[in-house]
Amino acid sequence: MISWKGRVCLTLTAHRGPSKLVGMVVHLKPETESRLNELAAATGRAPDDLVEDAMAGYLAELAQVRATLDRRYDEITSGQTRAVEGEEAFRLLRDKGQDRRR
Repeated sequence: MISWKGRVCLTLTAHRGPSKLVGMVVHLKPETESRLNELAAATGRAPDDLVEDAMAGYLAELAQVRATLDRRYDEITSGQTRAVEGEEAFRLLRDKGQDRRR
């Protein structure tokens, strides 16, 4: 990690065809940078490795959520699943919880 004029410069892996490293400037709040540096010191890992892992995990989770939303939308528009209004959904969950307790 390189700090230059108050900016943190991290190297992240870009995924455009063959994997290669590219430089990227990431602007962090001072508190976030401090927490990142503390975690890096505690774990013995480089801050840019921690950021790379965090971003990879976030993007994987985002892709999974997007796929779930797309699938649910397709199920609703095809009539395979019925859309439920919020209040009804909460009522169904409460009823289900009460049924389990009986």
